[in-house]
Parts: sequence; structure tokens; C-alpha cells
Amino acid sequence: MTPLTAPSDDEFWTGLDGRLIGQVNLVRRSLTHVRDGGSLTLTSGRFTEPVPGGSLGHLVNAGLDAFVHAAAAEMPRGVRLNAVSPGWVRETLTTLGMDPTPGTPVADLARVYVNAVEGTSNGSTFTTPATPSQRSR
Repeated sequence: MTPLTAPSDDEFWTGLDGRLIGQVNLVRRSLTHVRDGGSLTLTSGRFTEPVPGGSLGHLVNAGLDAFVHAAAAEMPRGVRLNAVSPGWVRETLTTLGMDPTPGTPVADLARVYVNAVEGTSNGSTFTTPATPSQRSR
């Protein structure tokens, strides 16, 4: 979390390269190692409402969500590509000394990841808590 004007151009591009391009490259390089019909699941992390200092993170995560949606159509051999956008995790908020009420329990988040990996969705971004339509995909 950093104000829009705080990072230098180099720091800004480092954030894009590491978090966005890093996950794109992970998908590209892993395709030769994933079995036919396998699954790749990335982690994005946009919050539903803008957060001060979160514009770079929002850009990166919106980019990941768009990449997952578009790249799913190009996945070879029936490999599926999805993302999970976990939002705040209750246990993390507790550790940070913040109100844990708006957070998702880590056990619920784990079920969202399992659904993304073991389900049939392709090109989806799962949010927490999972909606009934996400659970059935």
C-alpha cells in the first residue's frame, strides 16, 4: 500500500513486473509441466472498494483478472486457468490488530481455492466468500 505519487518510476515498474508479469510468466512456463486437463490458479486480490494507497495493487490485480479471463481461451490440452481474489483474511486482520469481522476465515478461503482447482471453471476469478454460482462451476 503506497500513495500513487510515492513510488519512483522504477519502483512502480518493479511492482508491475514482480506481481503481474511474474504470474503471467508462471502460467506461460508451467504449461509444459501441467498435465492434460490440469488446473492453474493465480491469486489476485482486488478489494470491492478503492483503498487509499491501493491504486498500484488494484492495477496489478485487475490486470491479473483480465489476463485469466482472456488467456483461458488459449490454454492448451484442456488446462484450466482461474484466479482467487481473497480480500481480507480474518486471521490476518487479527494478527494486524484490526477488526476481524469483515475478513473471510482462512478455512473458507481454502475451500474457494479447492473449488477453483478441482472444479470445472475456466477463466473465472473467485472472490470470498464464494457465491453459490461460483461453487457450482
